[in-house]
Amino acid sequence: MKNTYNKKILVTGGAGFLGSFLCERLIDENNYVICMDNFYTGQINNVKHLTNHPYFQLVTHDVIIPFYHEVDEIYNLACPASPVHYQYDPIKTNKTSVLGAINCLNLAKKLKAKIFQASTSEVYGDPNINPQNEGYWGNVNTVGIRSCYDEGKRCAETFFIDYKREYNLDIKIGRIFNTYGPRMHPNDGRVVSNFIIQALKNKDITIYGDGNQTRSFCYCDDLINSFIKFMDTRKEIFGPINLGNPGEFTMIELAEIIIKLTNSNSNLTFKPLPKDDPKKRCPDISLAKKELDWEPQISLKDGLYKTINYFEKII
Repeated sequence: MKNTYNKKILVTGGAGFLGSFLCERLIDENNYVICMDNFYTGQINNVKHLTNHPYFQLVTHDVIIPFYHEVDEIYNLACPASPVHYQYDPIKTNKTSVLGAINCLNLAKKLKAKIFQASTSEVYGDPNINPQNEGYWGNVNTVGIRSCYDEGKRCAETFFIDYKREYNLDIKIGRIFNTYGPRMHPNDGRVVSNFIIQALKNKDITIYGDGNQTRSFCYCDDLINSFIKFMDTRKEIFGPINLGNPGEFTMIELAEIIIKLTNSNSNLTFKPLPKDDPKKRCPDISLAKKELDWEPQISLKDGLYKTINYFEKII
């Protein structure tokens, strides 16, 4: 009997914050989704509502170990993305980025499948230019406490490009900037989740450094749209392409917005800035606008409302 779905798609890290939203979106577009996760940071509750769907298959597996599934496309999202999680076991983090990329690429090569790599703005390190564009090679510390993630993702990009050069593989490399939304892990140490939980509990909001360092925040729905649009481009468009929101906010500004939205009595408290923490982080998305016809649509205030509502329910 002929399949009634459009494509069969593998999402590694599919039970994570972003992976689960991607699985939902792909199923909504009538695709069969294989969600693969080792649940190191992914959570079964993120995809529990999908487990009875006829076009959803959940596979418990670690991308470090080779795997095989007959698919048309692969989205490689497997890797802990918050400093708390990726610094907990730095060797495993690096292996996940590098060996995971190699295993995904080998499968894509065997199947002639299109493949997306979830890279990161961390490849730019602590940048000397702002905003950061794709031509910037970065200012990185190869032996710092963040290097397990930064360098693992940089190496993964190299493998993706070399597989394209050697085997003419259809690749897409997206450099993801700070993203937030429902299903963020409450203990992942990321600034948005930290601030929201502290504000909802009326605890002091912890700011590292002087609070003038900046980040740009992209709501999860906007980011998933960029993934889909990128994968729909022709083979000649492969990146790397920055994917994020160019709106730039200091940590103090973010804290003040969250305090206001939560009607919190929290005060600000300051602690030393962690080593190698970037002072600036803001994407130049000119390439995404040109090649993907994409830019974020959801304002920080609207996205934070939705994220706050989520955390109110789980805490």
